[in-house]
Amino acid sequence: MKLLITGATGFIGTALVKKLNQKGHIIHYLTTSKDKLENSENYKGFYWNPDTKEIDVSCFDGVEAIIHLAGANIAKRWTRNYRKEIISSRTETSSLLLTSLKEINHQIKHIISASGTAIYPESYDRVYDENDSETADDFLAKVVKVWENGISNFEYLGLKVAKIRTGVVYGKNGGAFQEIVKPIKFGFGAVMGNGKQVQSWIHLNDLVNLYCFVLENNLEGIYNAVAPETISNKDQTKAIAKKLHKPLFLPNIPRFMMKFILGEMSLLLFTSKKLSSKKIQEKGFQFKYPNFDSALNELL
Repeated sequence: MKLLITGATGFIGTALVKKLNQKGHIIHYLTTSKDKLENSENYKGFYWNPDTKEIDVSCFDGVEAIIHLAGANIAKRWTRNYRKEIISSRTETSSLLLTSLKEINHQIKHIISASGTAIYPESYDRVYDENDSETADDFLAKVVKVWENGISNFEYLGLKVAKIRTGVVYGKNGGAFQEIVKPIKFGFGAVMGNGKQVQSWIHLNDLVNLYCFVLENNLEGIYNAVAPETISNKDQTKAIAKKLHKPLFLPNIPRFMMKFILGEMSLLLFTSKKLSSKKIQEKGFQFKYPNFDSALNELL
């Protein structure tokens, strides 16, 4: 199958492209950097600029499905301008794809878009799933709402739409896990706040396989991309320190201190989301790393 991917050169996109190529799929990808354009038998780049509404529409030639991963990194200080970029990088890219498809003949039947778990309310005990209508009311939750609303518009073109609400992604070559491990590795690990906040996470390999599963089974709807087993910040920190044979002697880091250092972005360290992955499992998807211990053994 020939696929179009946005965000193909990012942390998740790079791993996904590799897996899809191994499965025999041909990849077209969109990039805002002309230096990243490649042209090989199964991996071909096309230029676009969502800010100026510019796109090489030949990227759609022969494509049957779109995997939409594009979006500015949320793990940067949320200045007023960067807040705008976080939102526009998701909404304007979706809008440009939609507008372009309206103006051409195409064979695309399916779009699979990244989304976020930030839409769910804070939770320490209650487990939320895709059917819950109650939502959070912070900045990231609002981002997810406008993001998903934009993706829903593809249904009016007759496309099947899947939204992958992704937890914190752990991988060897980048992402959140490496930043979590770094201070512990140097002996300066510490629990954030009271450490009770729940982390809904997923191993990068499982996330890549989940995208492939949704694609190959032609699924639509919302799916939580989170491991079946959640873990608290305290238990996670202790598990990593034990695996690395490092002490944990520093006191818990208070929330106000991290807010002073990181600004509102510190929310990412203290938010608690306890989410269910049953929906995708009931479709037949199997996690290779269902619990943190199995993921930790591979990551370290």
